[in-house]
Amino acid sequence: MFNQVHYQDYLNILKEELIPAQGCTEPIAVAYGAALAKQYLGCMPEHASIQASGNIIKNAKSVVVPNTGGLKGMQAAIIAGLVGGNADLGLEVLTQITADDIKEINTLMNTGLVKVEQLDTPTTLHFIVQANAGDKEVQVEIKYAHTNVVRVSENGKDIFVSDNEDDYASSLTDRSILSIAQILDFVEEAKLEDYKELLDLQIQYNMAIADEGLNNEYGINVGKSLIDFGNGSLESKVKGYTAAGSDARMAGCSLPVVTNSGSGNQGMTCSIPVITYAREKGIDYDTMMKALLLSNLVTIHIKTGLTRLSCYCGAVVAASGAAAGMVYLDGGSPQQIEMAIANVLGDLSGVVCDGAKESCATKIASSVDAAIMGKNLASQNKVYGHGCGIVEDDIEATIANVGKLGAVGMKETDQVILDIMTNINN
Repeated sequence: MFNQVHYQDYLNILKEELIPAQGCTEPIAVAYGAALAKQYLGCMPEHASIQASGNIIKNAKSVVVPNTGGLKGMQAAIIAGLVGGNADLGLEVLTQITADDIKEINTLMNTGLVKVEQLDTPTTLHFIVQANAGDKEVQVEIKYAHTNVVRVSENGKDIFVSDNEDDYASSLTDRSILSIAQILDFVEEAKLEDYKELLDLQIQYNMAIADEGLNNEYGINVGKSLIDFGNGSLESKVKGYTAAGSDARMAGCSLPVVTNSGSGNQGMTCSIPVITYAREKGIDYDTMMKALLLSNLVTIHIKTGLTRLSCYCGAVVAASGAAAGMVYLDGGSPQQIEMAIANVLGDLSGVVCDGAKESCATKIASSVDAAIMGKNLASQNKVYGHGCGIVEDDIEATIANVGKLGAVGMKETDQVILDIMTNINN
């Protein structure tokens, strides 16, 4: 039975984590910080710089920044934010960029306007943008979440300091109330009108970018290839539509997505398989919405144990949610839903994140394939159990193990990946 005391808390968690964003969230966050710095400066800076955590650099280095004419990397993100960014739009900061802005962005790329340095910080999502003009200097510091401004200073004097500068979690709804059992109870009791608007937007945005990826040339068109190779089978469509969304997004498509836990790829991976599966099987809207609600909450729950930006590939986390959602669509039991989640986590845990880029589409496709296989095994009541690697008999213990693996065990791997990327891409 769901604890009704936490009913509004669950809805608040969804609102905190399902956020619209245009483009990969790390370079977009950087563009947001730059646009905000310019806003405080009051003019176009003569010089700008950014100090950023390794994970920010890693995720911005190889992905196309929307509305820049195909430019990649931190410098492009900062310049785009300075030239045409609107900080009032949050993670949709670059949506108002014009053709003239794009020309200016490309011209400024070769002027040495921006300096990029790595920030020595234990926080994986952390950066400081500095903008200078004349005798005025502005710094904007963002930490923990993509638009969470913790400090703004002017000529070395703080003009804004966030209440959550050292404890971001305190500003969020308590995530400890999440568990697979409680999520399942909430899904059954939640009123559609309480989450309909939020999930309708996720359906609209994420399926639109999937269609865009299928109908146009982006990256190496992983999604379209999967559907063609699979002769349009149900499984190929579930994988193909999801991968196509990533094809488009990683190649700089300007269409927004609804993210999950700070990631557009996670937002697509936990939603598009469920939506596609339901539509292809002719499942009614209300049931699809419950399955989508389940998938989103499972993804949030597993991701909570990992750092915001982790070396643990977020597609695996979101695919676990998708597996749960597809089992729900098939009328599976709560036990089978837990089995499907465990099967995915027992399969692909250890897939590393080597930054946002076009090959994310293949990692997403592999993760969705694992979700389908995990679902199918669960439908036969087959599941990995205690003693099978990191998997435990208790699903919450398995999820805790995943959090420890990603947040603690993969720290050194994360730095090695950044070192490799820095050396081969310079």
